[in-house]
Amino acid sequence: MNYRRLGNTDLKISEVSFGTWAIGGSWGKTNDKDALAGLEHAIDHGVNFFDTADVYGDGHSEELLAKATKGKEDDIYLASKFCRAGDIHDPNTYSEESVREYLESTLRRLNRERLDLYQIHCPPIEILKDGKVFEVLDKMQAEGKIRYYGVSVETVEEGLLSMENENVRALQVIFNLFRQKPEAELFPAAIDRGVGILARVPLASGLLTGKFAKTHTFEDDDHRKFNSDGQQFNVGETFGGLPFEKGVELSNEVSWIAEGRGKMSQGALKWILQHDAISSVIPGFRNVKQIKDNLKAIEVKKFSQKELNCLKAFYDEEVHDHIRGAY
Repeated sequence: MNYRRLGNTDLKISEVSFGTWAIGGSWGKTNDKDALAGLEHAIDHGVNFFDTADVYGDGHSEELLAKATKGKEDDIYLASKFCRAGDIHDPNTYSEESVREYLESTLRRLNRERLDLYQIHCPPIEILKDGKVFEVLDKMQAEGKIRYYGVSVETVEEGLLSMENENVRALQVIFNLFRQKPEAELFPAAIDRGVGILARVPLASGLLTGKFAKTHTFEDDDHRKFNSDGQQFNVGETFGGLPFEKGVELSNEVSWIAEGRGKMSQGALKWILQHDAISSVIPGFRNVKQIKDNLKAIEVKKFSQKELNCLKAFYDEEVHDHIRGAY
């Protein structure tokens, strides 16, 4: 495992880490035994950072992390997120009373006294402009309840705005071969300000594994069905904002990234890791096999400059205009 510093914090985290949305819910059937085995395998192979949220299975993913990291609290860093258990547009959701309740509930489920990274979970830009929530987080940090805090954002504008607060130490952004916009403006600003970048949705909800045909159907409780057009939350969280059938077409066009790299998924993750601003990439998983596959991205060969140029041109010419939702 390779480790990278999370911005200018003192946390050195595994460059391939894992998100836990899929083992909590909203990705079809879940299996706790498989999830715990996956977490154990990841930890045994050097993964020391996991991202979760209080709404992933209504706290279930946090409870699974508590089981998997029991006795390893000093070695495994955990990040969670808040606000989406309430009305994200209501300022009261971000009051000290509300944030304290969210945080205490998360800490209880994680069986921890302090959280390593606490993130606002894709709030409306009006909340970021208001800024009062950052004062609340400053207080939680001063009390020792959290080590650092950050923001999970949907757009470049939200990321830039968040970094105006000097105590924001991490941004979580959608970044993959089909969502390259953050590279131009957001990443240089993050490097300049010492803010770590966590790349989420790195495989575009599975499109960049190359395993789907246009005829594929998803389970009713899978967000790739119930949020395919942004019915429940920002459409960018599902297939990176691409219509599914178009995404399948585009994934077929870049299937060459697997050449010499084992699988498309490993090439897609490697491409992300070649960006200096990235502290960690956080794919999801549901079982040991997916953990193993994603960890192999560390070892596969890098992309040449010619290949990188080709992938940038592909995004500009073939992908960009099909992305839906603000980003």
